[in-house]
Amino acid sequence: MTLGVIMLVHEALHRATEVARHWTASGCPVVIHVDASVPRKTYRSFREALAQDPLITFSARHKCEWGMWGLVAAAQSASELMLERFPDVRHVYLSSGSCLPLRPVAELKDYLDARPRTDFIESATTADVPWTVGGLDAERFTLRFPFSWKKHRFLFDRYVKFQRRIGMKRRIPNGLVPHMGSQWWCLTRQTLSAILQDPERPAYDAYFQKVWIPDESYFQSLARLYSTDIESRSLTLSKFDYQGKPHIFYDDHLQLLRRSDCFVARKIWPGADRLYSAFLKPETAERRTAEPNPTKIDRLFAKAVERRTIGRPGLYMQSRFLHHSWENGVTSAPYSVFQGFAELFEDFEPWLARATGCQVHGHLFAPKRAEFASGQHILNGALTDNAALRDNNPRAFLTNLIWNTRGERQCFQYGPGDKQGNNWLMAKDSNAQISVISGAWAVPLFKSNLNFADIRKEAAKLQKIESEFLDVLRSPWAKARVRIWTMAEFIEAPMEPLQSVVDEIRIRSPHRLTEAPRMTDLTGFGKFLQNLKNQGMHPYLMGDFSVTPDDPDSSNLPRRPYLVQ
Repeated sequence: MTLGVIMLVHEALHRATEVARHWTASGCPVVIHVDASVPRKTYRSFREALAQDPLITFSARHKCEWGMWGLVAAAQSASELMLERFPDVRHVYLSSGSCLPLRPVAELKDYLDARPRTDFIESATTADVPWTVGGLDAERFTLRFPFSWKKHRFLFDRYVKFQRRIGMKRRIPNGLVPHMGSQWWCLTRQTLSAILQDPERPAYDAYFQKVWIPDESYFQSLARLYSTDIESRSLTLSKFDYQGKPHIFYDDHLQLLRRSDCFVARKIWPGADRLYSAFLKPETAERRTAEPNPTKIDRLFAKAVERRTIGRPGLYMQSRFLHHSWENGVTSAPYSVFQGFAELFEDFEPWLARATGCQVHGHLFAPKRAEFASGQHILNGALTDNAALRDNNPRAFLTNLIWNTRGERQCFQYGPGDKQGNNWLMAKDSNAQISVISGAWAVPLFKSNLNFADIRKEAAKLQKIESEFLDVLRSPWAKARVRIWTMAEFIEAPMEPLQSVVDEIRIRSPHRLTEAPRMTDLTGFGKFLQNLKNQGMHPYLMGDFSVTPDDPDSSNLPRRPYLVQ
């Protein structure tokens, strides 16, 4: 008995009954918390249905509202009961009534047995998470939030404005660094008991009771004080749309969920009979050791979000109308911008010049100078590489460059380390072809000899800059030809995107590429990203790289060809 499960239940109790029995059938004790809003009669029937199972226990009930303290109080009560009643439990897994195990419980046990001291909890500082919106990132820890955002929105907004006006700023408890992450964690007994039994817990509880959405920050912050080994990720698959609302999985997501190799998924539609029957069937003797890999389905969700928010060219609907300031011809001729290619490939610029016959520059907006092709200092039209002159009017610099060299297509490198003054100009320019490998800026950091604390700080800064640039490129005002790949997606089959980019540049005589630029060695890159996560940063733009690339289950799979002739 190494794994105990906590279930926070508030609806679809018949499904929660099935899932609880599935856990206990594999020897896992289950502590269930039922929302105090559930009627007593319904709660009594639910409890009676599970009364015969000795491994199922019910904790004290709390009223749970979204974004309020009740969810943390429920997890605390259930955790205390779990640690008290079941002393053999080593890992405690927090789940909801809408969670569904996707793999045999024995595989989850084996996975945790191999990592007896590891805490799995997504935990990143507010500066490094991409999902905070509305200005309430750091403010959720410095203002007070006594009103429910869903039930008392007017009071919530007015009280926030009032606190901002008077300069309200709460004192964060000494030694506590606020972190945020998914509510669904799996903690060791040692870490969880240290959180619950800390002498300073009353002070921590009093502080977090007035924090906004404390279930995403309470355990995530305190685990940093006590854990000796944090894997900053959740073992539960949970997907959210661009508005922060959870995706609901239905019967037609069956194969998608199987491909993820995740242990548990939420949120499952209560009427998904096919999912419940497929994943709650009796376990077999065969066990897999595959690492949970939600990135296998991330791209499909990213495409779905893109289709929903941006839509297809020429198709307009209620949520997507034309706006003003749609310009006609920002520059005089087509040009190409490459972000992340020079970092990922060692000889990209000379290779691209040979493959296309275009003039290929380095980073034209580098901080020190404009890196013209072949090391030139003066370009057509007496355009100088002086950074001060360029930055005095970056718009004029770019438009003059394209005008002065018309008749010869210009290509240049770009990145989060460059001056960002022309982001909107390029995004709105229909002549621009912008190709981005997001997260490739991490490769030079990976190969640098800097102290890791300096690397983490620089990575957080570059990620924030690139994320803002990607938001510009994905905006409804963008007219440029934009292609965006995560680094993980690109290196899976690099020749396909390279061929498509070159074909668009070299329209007159397209032919298949016969040579590729030399890709830099990325051995150990996945572990480097995981180290950034474990230090409290959340690297997300480069996609997910496996921490253990030599997975025995994936070593025999055929790899996609790097070079196509």
